[in-house]
Amino acid sequence: MTYAFAVLASLGAAGLATSASAAPGAPMGVTAPDATTQVYMTPMERRMMERRMMRRHMERRMMRREMMRREMRRDMRRGM
Repeated sequence: MTYAFAVLASLGAAGLATSASAAPGAPMGVTAPDATTQVYMTPMERRMMERRMMRRHMERRMMRREMMRREMRRDMRRGM
């Protein structure tokens, strides 16, 4: 009797562990609704994104210029 109870308890725990998956109870996974809505960006969000992109662009540009300067200095030292 105790053995049977232990087996049922372990099966129950396994059942709970498997039901906590990404798609609980859905046989074919997560399905999207038929009608999708278009989500627009607010002007403030767009401006923030543009500023972030420009900042990244400037950082990469400055790094490139710094690398070029280092290379030129190295070449000048080697020439001496």
